[in-house]
Amino acid sequence: MQVPTMHSVVYKAACPDCRGRFELAAPALRLAIGRTARTTFYSFTCPDCGASVRKPAGQRIVALLTSGGVRTMRLHIG
Repeated sequence: MQVPTMHSVVYKAACPDCRGRFELAAPALRLAIGRTARTTFYSFTCPDCGASVRKPAGQRIVALLTSGGVRTMRLHIG
């Protein structure tokens, strides 16, 4: 059995602007983890139209993205 590397992980995504559907590798995504569900999200740039897309990320999405090597930023309020 071959173990996938971080660079071989791809995620299915969709753009709400152009309605494009595509797959993105982990480096194309960013995850921001805030104190609440409202401030936890992932983002990417649509490869079809170039729109900046930001979507909410629940616990399951956070776990999937972090385990696949998506860069993560923790948001802290002083």
